[in-house]
Amino acid sequence: MTIQDQISDMITRIRNSVMVKHEKVSVGKSKLNLSILQLLNNEGFISDFAEEKSENFSNYSIKLKYFDDGSSAISGLKRVSKPGLKIYVKKDEIPTYFAGMGVAVMSTSKGVMTGLEAKKQSLGGELLFYVW
Repeated sequence: MTIQDQISDMITRIRNSVMVKHEKVSVGKSKLNLSILQLLNNEGFISDFAEEKSENFSNYSIKLKYFDDGSSAISGLKRVSKPGLKIYVKKDEIPTYFAGMGVAVMSTSKGVMTGLEAKKQSLGGELLFYVW
């Protein structure tokens, strides 16, 4: 079965796994998913990820990050731009989420980056999702 919206699928899998306190979750392999996972890893929302290969296909295995008290590093994920309704923002309109506690993830002409990085580079783009 082909997944139409890879980003929504990945966000939903991570959100569901965090809710039931799973240690790992698998998502499909794509360049976009790789860019997003690298960003989430750099921002400290996940512990690590690695490629898993089987006979017919490849996945990314994501190791979710939990604190000593059992709470997750990811409190929430919210998809903004969807296949049916793309949301684009100019460099001056990039939102800060939860007063800087969350991260806006954007797709720009220079690749996937946080809203803060896009502001620093004076880039606008598609607002993919928020993570906090």
